[in-house]
Amino acid sequence: MIRQQAFEKTGNQMLKGGLHCHTTRSDGKGAPDEVIRLHGKNGYDFLAVTDHRLYNYQNFAPETDIVIVPGMEMDRRLPDPGVHCFHTVCIGSTEGNGFKQDQTFDSGVVNGQEEFQPLLDMIHQNGNMTIYCHPEWSNTPSHEFDRLRGNFAMEIWNSGCAMENEEDMDAACWDDLLRQGQRIYGVATDDGHKMDQHCNGWVRVNARRELNSILAALQAGAFYSSCGPEIYDFYVEDGVAVVKCSPADRVRFHYGFAPTCIVCSDGAPLECAEFKVPEYYTYIRAVVVDAQGRKAWTNPIFLKD
Repeated sequence: MIRQQAFEKTGNQMLKGGLHCHTTRSDGKGAPDEVIRLHGKNGYDFLAVTDHRLYNYQNFAPETDIVIVPGMEMDRRLPDPGVHCFHTVCIGSTEGNGFKQDQTFDSGVVNGQEEFQPLLDMIHQNGNMTIYCHPEWSNTPSHEFDRLRGNFAMEIWNSGCAMENEEDMDAACWDDLLRQGQRIYGVATDDGHKMDQHCNGWVRVNARRELNSILAALQAGAFYSSCGPEIYDFYVEDGVAVVKCSPADRVRFHYGFAPTCIVCSDGAPLECAEFKVPEYYTYIRAVVVDAQGRKAWTNPIFLKD
């Protein structure tokens, strides 16, 4: 049996977390304390406050007891008219982190991913992990960022982009990178600027409720992403992929080409789906879709070394 890391039986909780949000410290509409309280009321265990080019460690609403993940959002523009850019969320520990509270950074222009890579390298050298953000909104098809190295994850759902532009709603470009053999994970985020954009997409992480455990689990892919449905298990045994989940309308199994979709029958909600995995698959991932169309995404099970 190969079990996806999120569902290993560790005894940890499946913590709920947000990895990308904005406040009035940059271009968000909610004050930092207001945004953090909103997440606390919605059952979040941890949150990264990632204002543009402004690093943060601080919990502005300490009464929530939410774990604040240090971070910010970094960006560079591409020299074209309109929106064409690279955005990257940076998250790190309080230990060995080269960035300071309220440290600010300039924006700038690069001519392509090769010129953006040194910025990623600098972020990694300062003890931060990186997430590639909203490829559709940024107008970057996969061939414009597929040679970037060091991102542990990319956004597969972004609530702000979904609500405002109907973009970045269902793992666009992810399979392009996975088919190349890249081991990159997928995260659902809000990128909330307006208050109603918060608390619509999150990760569930198999970790202890402390910062370094959360970061280690994210780095290892021990999480899944959701806008509502819950996933309880995902594994491959004897060549069959199995997903167990909250009541769903359908489950999709992906390997980068046309997905196989298993639909509930006779009106009975689907709580377990199985799929015989072809031998040539190098990875498999699953998407759970509930009756309201809300989705949850597993990370891949990698089948080949």
